[in-house]
Amino acid sequence: MAFMGDIMNPAPLWNNGPSPGAFFNFPGNTSVVTSSNHSVQEFRAHSQSPITTTTTVIGLKYDKGVVIAADTLGSYGSLARFRDCPRVMKVNDLILLGSGGDYADFQYLKDIIEQKIIDEQCIGDGLQLKPRSLHCWLTRVLYNKRSKMDPLWNNYVVAGIQDGEPFLGTVDKLGTAYEDSIIATGLGAHMATPLLRNALQAGNIDEQSAKALVRKCMEVLFYRDARSFPRYQLGVVTADGVTIDDVAEIKHDWSLAHMIKML
Repeated sequence: MAFMGDIMNPAPLWNNGPSPGAFFNFPGNTSVVTSSNHSVQEFRAHSQSPITTTTTVIGLKYDKGVVIAADTLGSYGSLARFRDCPRVMKVNDLILLGSGGDYADFQYLKDIIEQKIIDEQCIGDGLQLKPRSLHCWLTRVLYNKRSKMDPLWNNYVVAGIQDGEPFLGTVDKLGTAYEDSIIATGLGAHMATPLLRNALQAGNIDEQSAKALVRKCMEVLFYRDARSFPRYQLGVVTADGVTIDDVAEIKHDWSLAHMIKML
């Protein structure tokens, strides 16, 4: 075997080339850039994928308001690690916000929104943030973040009352946004959407029917979604205000498991 030099102190691969613990120096650059003369803050790494994730958010608009629901599980990869991760929040008396995706990114944006509401109350002009305004603001924030290659890995569902009428809209991590009478993110977009559409096609529904339908969708998703959880939050926003029910638990029955077959 040919002698390769000092293994512990290898020479650069070429003249002025990279050496251990240093960055490449372009021709004409006399300064040597090493990790020792830079602070930690100068080395930033953007997250390439979400870490602690949450799943489906369901939103349904009915005649006098909007119902949204989401479970409380935070999955660490495939591990059901965090089981008390509420992600349906009251923004003000007109708005409910639900989030799916990376839980840390939701907490980051949640703090910003809460501070916006505090600043608004301090102004004392009697005006409140409206759901369409929050929806538009979220599209700008999420689009701005993804344009910087540092997205917030979330899907948001905004429910509220806009000028006396129910409002329901969603925004994803790319800034793509739309409004609809029914919205389901994650696996719910494939499995819950048909159930919600069939109910709406049958005619207008009231609050109790809307709640029952959303609860049924959460039960179906629990049976089918490996990242779901039997405990969930359900929130309602009407002209009278916002209410978020106590965490409910699905009474599941696995006696039907033998009927489920993989295609």
